[in-house]
Order: sequence, then structure tokens, then C-alpha cells
Amino acid sequence: MHQEELRPRKLAWPLQAMPLARAMGLSYALLIVYVSLNPFDFDFHNGIALWAWLDAPTPRFITPFDVLVNILAYIPFGFLIVFAAYPRWRNFVALGIALALCGLLALSVETLQSWLPTRIPSQIDWWANVLGGLLGGLLAIPLGPQWLSGSAIRRRFDQWFGLNWAACALFLLFPWSQIYPQSSWLGTGVWGHTIFASIDWGTIVINHVAQETIITVLCWLGVALLLSLGMRTKAPQWRILNGLLCFTVVIKTVFTALQFGGDLGFLWLTAGAVWGMLLASLLLRWALRLSQRTKFSLALCCLICATIAINVLPDNPYFILTLRHWHQGRLLHFNELMQWVSVVWLPLALIWMIRSALEFKPKD
Repeated sequence: MHQEELRPRKLAWPLQAMPLARAMGLSYALLIVYVSLNPFDFDFHNGIALWAWLDAPTPRFITPFDVLVNILAYIPFGFLIVFAAYPRWRNFVALGIALALCGLLALSVETLQSWLPTRIPSQIDWWANVLGGLLGGLLAIPLGPQWLSGSAIRRRFDQWFGLNWAACALFLLFPWSQIYPQSSWLGTGVWGHTIFASIDWGTIVINHVAQETIITVLCWLGVALLLSLGMRTKAPQWRILNGLLCFTVVIKTVFTALQFGGDLGFLWLTAGAVWGMLLASLLLRWALRLSQRTKFSLALCCLICATIAINVLPDNPYFILTLRHWHQGRLLHFNELMQWVSVVWLPLALIWMIRSALEFKPKD
């Protein structure tokens, strides 16, 4: 046998449609519409022409932050459209389609904003959106179609979750549920203050470092065990979950810097949060060896205890002080969306976990 025949051959990627990219592109477009038009209080009788913003003078108060956000918002959309157009349209033809769709979506959104009293449509926003779509498309072209569908990333998720897309969705949503400012790190589901609001703690002194450490341990151990229930037993669960935790830390730092200022990006990373993550990761190494039913019971216990502790114990006073530095107006509508993600993530996760327990089958 010749030496050339022994060399591994590069597999040619099949010319197949990419439904994952199309679904993600459509979902992201709906997200842009929601963030751009929320709270949807249209005034159709304001007397402003629908296309008046096209020849309107440049708004006096446009900050570099606003322009940067408009560019960044459309980069993922342009990126996904290039893959969604595959295999019929590729390379620069797909780039042209991505650019056209980004321009059309931005045009529609800016036009509809003419009827919103709280929004000021402008050509600067439109050009920033188009530039973001162009940058996203240019980033996608060198990667090739195999990067998204059938790629290492897609195959990894198949190896980790199999057909359990509900667990995969919870896995991907978890970092975003931590963006909205919370009194305890990794504490989701802060919806019980209305139930426990009558509790008066008076002048009781609580060690807030110990409190946050315990809550962080309970939250991360419960969330990690919950997500492990949807993973294949052969997957490197401890490494995957620690990777998710690290990614969550990065996401939290970036958005904290955007909302509180660059010098306060690590304001949330207290001693209690650090010790809580370390202790929870060590406990998780042991807990992942337990049976599925035991992990289910332990995860449920941790999450219930964490939810009670978050909503009953007093807020950390340092957290209350940091809210004074919060520039809510910068990402007002995005924050509203992230607040909803934060509130509904835990109830959805518990519903999925209980439903999975009722349909329990041994993992492969």
C-alpha cells in the first residue's frame, strides 16, 4: 500500500441545509424586535410621517455607547444568516443576503419606532445596525458551514445531551439568567419577596460573607446537578459544568461593566461568591458519582433551600449600595428581558426536572 493511501483524507462537508442556523437566526431576529420595540406602547396618531426619520437631522444626544450597542446587536444576526443561506447561497452571495436582511430588519424597526414616544429613530442607528450585520457576515465566511451545524460544537452538544434539547436549552440560558443584578451570586428565581415581605429582621446581625457562600454553594450545586440529569453519563460532566460556570462569570463581568462602569466590572465577585464557587465545585465532583435518583433529590433539596434563603434572608447591604451606580437607562429594555429570564429559569428547570423524573429511564 502506498504511503499516500495511508494519509487521512479530509472529509468534504455535505451540501445540506442548516435548520439550526435558520431557527437561531429567526429567534435572534425576534429578540431584536422585542428589545427594539418594547414596551410596544405605539401611538399611531402622533402626526409623524412614517419615513420622516430618513431625512431628519442627526439627533443631538447620541453617545458612542449607543452606536457600539447598535453595532454589536446585529453582529450575531449577520453571522447566522450566512450559515442559514447555506447551501444554496455561499460566500459573498450569502454575505449580500445577510447584509440585505440586516438592513431590512433595521429599516423596519427604525420605522416602527416612529410611533413609539420613548424611541428616537435615526439614520445613525440604521447604519450602525448594517455595519454590525456586515461584520457578522465577514466573520462567518472564513469559518465555513461545518463550524455551526455538524461542527465540533454541534457534535459536542450531541455527545453531551443526545436528544435532550430541553436540558441543552436550560444549559445555554443559564449564563444569561445571571446578568440582571441579584443580591446573591447565582441566585435565580427571586420571586418570593411578595410572600415573605412581612418578615421583619429588625437589627439582626448576619455574616453576609457566610450567607452568600452558603447560597452560592446551594445554587450552583443544585443547578449543576439539575443539568447533569440531562447529560449522557459518559460525558465529562464535571469539566462541562465548570466550563459553564467560567463562561457565566465572564458574561456577568462583561455586562456588569456595561451597566455599572468598567471599573466596577468585578463588583459582584465578593469573597462569599468566590468561596461558594470553590466549595460547590469540590462537592460537585463527589455528587456527580451518585445515582440519577439521588442526584435528583439532592438537586431539588438544594434549589428549594436556596430559593427560600434568597427570598427570606435580608439583601446584602453592599448589593443595595451598588444599585446606586446602576445606569439602568443604558440597557433598559435588554434588562427587562434578562429579568424575565432570571425569574422564569428556575421554575422552568424544576418543571423539566420533575417531568424527567416521572419519565425516568436509565441513561446510556
